[in-house]
Amino acid sequence: MEFNALKLSEKYRYIVIEGPIGVGKTSLARRLAAHLNGELLLEAPDENPFLPRFYEDPQRHALATQLFFLFQRMRQLHDIRQTDLFVGVTVSDFLLDKDALFARLNLADDELQLYQQIYDRLMPQAPAPDLVIYLEASHGRLVDRVRSRNVAYERNIEQNYLVRLTDEYRRFFHQFDAAPLLIVNSDNLNFVDEEADFDLLLHRISDMKGPRAYFRRGG
Repeated sequence: MEFNALKLSEKYRYIVIEGPIGVGKTSLARRLAAHLNGELLLEAPDENPFLPRFYEDPQRHALATQLFFLFQRMRQLHDIRQTDLFVGVTVSDFLLDKDALFARLNLADDELQLYQQIYDRLMPQAPAPDLVIYLEASHGRLVDRVRSRNVAYERNIEQNYLVRLTDEYRRFFHQFDAAPLLIVNSDNLNFVDEEADFDLLLHRISDMKGPRAYFRRGG
């Protein structure tokens, strides 16, 4: 089925794809940005020197890992604002608001307090998305996807951590109201390899009427 990309790009100038590790947010962000002829704003986990250490020893390296990501994301958002975020379409695979989710999951109480003070000072600089697409998946599907990616430092991720992270994402987006939200169950959808699945998603985005909607195959 054909879809008018211009119509979508006029409605949404800043789109964020979110979801837990392995859910496919970066792959979808790339495809959506290409389809809309937009700019791509991606996380850069390979640039974080603390991330492999975090998966080996979470308690020791959680704060450094979290702060590195926070400053990195703020720098990326600042850079793209300097080039005028709203001239064209921008598609990103991270939402700054969800950083606190990881902080609550991984930081000790005193570390969390320090992180929160820094976060509160930086947060007002972040632009609000026109649309957030939250990709969710079952615990088992996420574990399989992370294992199949075969990223060296991800081999140390414990399955229990992925389960807790997935549950935190669901709680976070259950309460999220800072931007229009489309919740997508991705268990039986493949937006990279299946053209029909991607087209279905595009039409679901275009048909959104209220601040929150849900999409799954057959739903």
